[in-house]
Amino acid sequence: MQTKLTLRLEEDLIEKAKSYAAHSGKSISRIVSDYFKVLTSPPGKQTPHSTPITESLRGVLRDSGLDEGDYKKYLEEKHL
Repeated sequence: MQTKLTLRLEEDLIEKAKSYAAHSGKSISRIVSDYFKVLTSPPGKQTPHSTPITESLRGVLRDSGLDEGDYKKYLEEKHL
């Protein structure tokens, strides 16, 4: 069940949050919700750099047939 929450923040922070939300394609509510999930997750469940977006991408390439060698080859060609 979703419930309304009112936050009181500095105007400039709200504007920055709106800009970030527009750039990331998410609502401010979703961003706050994701952040609260990270804050309240059990210790060790997520690394400090693991965000909900990162978690959603885990395993995406599992069955792609790509390996580390393919990535190294790509980087070599890109930087030659």
